[in-house]
Amino acid sequence: MSNLRRSRRRLCLTPAPADRLDRRLPSPLRMRPRGVPSKDQAPGVLLVSPPHSYRLAAYVEAARSLGCKPFVASEGHHSLVPDVAQGIHVELTSAHGVGQMVAAGRNLGLHGVVATDDAVVEPAGRVAMELGLRHNSPRSARLSRRKDLAREALADAVAGVPEFRCLDLQRPLARQIAGVPFPCVVKPVAMSGSRGVIRADDGQALVAACERIRPLIADLPDPIERTRVLVEDFMPGREVAVEAMLDDGTLTILAMFDKPDPLDGPYFEETYYITPSRLAPALQRRIRQLVVATCRAYGLREGPIHAELRVRDGDARVIEVAARTIGGQCARLLRFGTGLSLEALVIAHAVGLPLAWQPSRNAGGVLMIPTPRAGILRRVEGVLAASRVPYVEEVEISIREGYELVPLPEGSSYLGFIFARAPNPALAERALRDAHACLNIVTAPMWTLSRSPA
Repeated sequence: MSNLRRSRRRLCLTPAPADRLDRRLPSPLRMRPRGVPSKDQAPGVLLVSPPHSYRLAAYVEAARSLGCKPFVASEGHHSLVPDVAQGIHVELTSAHGVGQMVAAGRNLGLHGVVATDDAVVEPAGRVAMELGLRHNSPRSARLSRRKDLAREALADAVAGVPEFRCLDLQRPLARQIAGVPFPCVVKPVAMSGSRGVIRADDGQALVAACERIRPLIADLPDPIERTRVLVEDFMPGREVAVEAMLDDGTLTILAMFDKPDPLDGPYFEETYYITPSRLAPALQRRIRQLVVATCRAYGLREGPIHAELRVRDGDARVIEVAARTIGGQCARLLRFGTGLSLEALVIAHAVGLPLAWQPSRNAGGVLMIPTPRAGILRRVEGVLAASRVPYVEEVEISIREGYELVPLPEGSSYLGFIFARAPNPALAERALRDAHACLNIVTAPMWTLSRSPA
């Protein structure tokens, strides 16, 4: 156990009015931007995005709704979003690609840079820094997406960090896992959406989990990210998610989500998100304090924050804090003021547009429809019945018939989403459960052709 990282000192997380980062802004949130564009100038925003991002179309639409000019920097692969084909084609994570985006940005007269996804937070931050626009430091952006480095940064700053260690998949595992306490969770150091996250209850299961993760990370460009996994204590309790915004170091919580289903493994497929949270006010304040302390430890100061925590016995522990918005299509659940989207808030902050918002008065929920089994999707039955459930707003099936379904931990796509709005969180959750019960996912097995021996 000598090589386990331990929390060496604890930060007393009590409200401190003098602490800028821990000060709550009044609602509505009013951003006081630097360098506000003139009224006759459409502010330009660079959207740095992987070519197949779930979020890109929503960001493009939000930029145009605010009167901004969106420019997309991506890798130029085939995309259903025309702005990718018409945009800047670069190798997103390379130094050369960052230089190309900076040069293009100077010619475009940008007012802001936004990363649409976790994987491009670092290069987007570097571009914004070079252009003198709002940004997080390269170090803080890196900490927000590298789980191993994030744990090291938190070990001295936040109470309750689980014991953890990194394993090198290029070396024999037997010695490296000696003394690991069980149950534990093993995960890639740089993936999101619970992909590759596996619970292990003994040494044999831990080795098997590492071997299962190995092919998932084998093609990652970074040599550390494709050869290392993080192992940490399993944290019991219910999960909660936080959506927030940083403005020059001041954190404002936009929404707090309960995840009512237990996520105890062996895989951690996220399903129900319900807001507002039904946790006790004191526990919600504690969660906020932990998110604040984590942002401080990372050095994050600007833009969106998505945090995941575990709550148990009146306290909370941080799973991760990322410098991005919520994943998948879930951001569509959040509407502020007169219909402002979460993406609109992010873009307004980045380009320096004065913007006021009010939180939604209704409760809401989203179900990321679980993938029941591997196979070829034949059809989804019961969609019309699910859409007629009271308080359900929309049922969206994202994967088309004939496509392969891959469950976690290997899978990276959601089968679809169900959205609901209701007078209170309990009704929103019930609507989602009733709608989900209407669905029948019909699949066919995958057949693999094998060559007969000569």
